[in-house]
Amino acid sequence: MTSPNSLREAVVDILPSVRADLEALVRIPSVSADPDRAADVRRCAEATAELFAAEGLDVQILTASGGAPAVVARSPAPEGAPTVLLYAHHDVQPIGNLADWDSEPFEPTERDGRLYGRGAADDKAGIAAHLAALRVHRAHRGALPVGVTVFVEGEEEVGSPTLAPFLDEHHDLLAADVIVIADSTNWDVGVPALTTSLRGLVDVIVEVSTLEHGVHSGLYGGVVPDAVTALVRLLTTLHDDRGNVAVKGLVSGPAADVDYPEDRLRDEAAILDGVQLIGEGSVVQRLWTKPAIATVALDTTRIADASNTLIPSVRAEISLRLAPGDSTESAMRCLTEHLTSNAPWGARVDVTPGGSVAEPSVIEADGPAYDAARAAFREAWDGTDPVDIGVGGSIPFIAAFQEAFPEAAVLVTGVEDPDTRAHGVNEGLHLQEFERVCLAEALLLSNLAPDSA
Repeated sequence: MTSPNSLREAVVDILPSVRADLEALVRIPSVSADPDRAADVRRCAEATAELFAAEGLDVQILTASGGAPAVVARSPAPEGAPTVLLYAHHDVQPIGNLADWDSEPFEPTERDGRLYGRGAADDKAGIAAHLAALRVHRAHRGALPVGVTVFVEGEEEVGSPTLAPFLDEHHDLLAADVIVIADSTNWDVGVPALTTSLRGLVDVIVEVSTLEHGVHSGLYGGVVPDAVTALVRLLTTLHDDRGNVAVKGLVSGPAADVDYPEDRLRDEAAILDGVQLIGEGSVVQRLWTKPAIATVALDTTRIADASNTLIPSVRAEISLRLAPGDSTESAMRCLTEHLTSNAPWGARVDVTPGGSVAEPSVIEADGPAYDAARAAFREAWDGTDPVDIGVGGSIPFIAAFQEAFPEAAVLVTGVEDPDTRAHGVNEGLHLQEFERVCLAEALLLSNLAPDSA
């Protein structure tokens, strides 16, 4: 049996090489949403494959249904040991406005204990954490204590559109007793977490039209409704006066008894002074187990191009996060019915499904695998117990894994913390937390071995 202290020392020894590998991956601009970056996505898959091949795993780069390249690396299980699937993704979000970054997004840069760069956390640090756990065991004992399959996807940031056929086509290759998904967050710096619920997601494009073409606002204003004003009135029907979602038929549920102070929320979300929070219920209930609706985009005339014209037609993208226990089919129907039945002034309202669909997930985090994970986290974080948390965001593939491998224990872990700023500018990885994540995963593999008792 491998002692925690010896693994802790081994992590310290291998961490510089793991960080160097992580930085090399960050330098590859593997933006899956940009067709012009397809070659970079392929290059990142190849670089990832080389890293795990160097650790002695049997590596393949695979696709399904024309999707982005994924890496599957395998090491067979010792006699009597379980197989653990380690998931991460090598694609990243676009950078947004380059001018808002404090350093080059694809040149990893350390500042104040964080490593900044696009993908430095989400989710190339997940790849690096898996790499570290394997490297620690190979360096320390020359072999892995359990069977390991590493699955590094290449299209998570565009909604994993071909994951379902990938899991179907390569089902036997990916079958495992325990699935570790390193793509979530910890509760705070110094406090680990296991994610046990996630909201789902649907979005729609709503187009509101009032005129066949634009007309003079002076000649017709006051009698003829413009499309922008009609849209605004429609959008206000989505919430009541307290900010609760007002769409009938959506599911809400109770949340874990976890304290999330309002001042912490305000700081982490960068809420402006004087802006009130919306909705009712505890903070974690509103974030984790109640629906949320936001208007995330508008198509209308730019201010620079404006004239005194009543705008005839306008479009908005509306994003709906649905609570665990709901379904995307039901939520889409409820949202569509609400929008079409609340058209102001007889305006024409057309609703088209958007491109985002993710089922909500609930994980019953009980049993030997979860006990092994909690013990590993407690050791890695020097006696701090992990918090079971929900996540208000959506990870579409978790429901897909649960459906494909219903007998497997699914552990959703993370390399992020509340100030990681994943998807935003100045995304950064807390390096001390990353060291704990690497140790926790190495300990988890030891704890899952049959000789760990």
